[in-house]
Amino acid sequence: MSRSPIRPGTPAPRSGQYREVGPRGGKGPEVTVPKDHKLPPTTQPGAGYILTDPTDNNSGKPKP
Repeated sequence: MSRSPIRPGTPAPRSGQYREVGPRGGKGPEVTVPKDHKLPPTTQPGAGYILTDPTDNNSGKPKP
């Protein structure tokens, strides 16, 4: 199962650490982005981000 990369400048769907992935699958640096903040520019053209380590802080979950 392959996840498609999220483009830079797109709001992050979840808080966590995102790894830069190149157009041919190469891996780059990780960045920490809070939910709904824009992902930063990548170091290479055509690269995107994949969520590698979601933050476990119950952000966005309804209160009981």
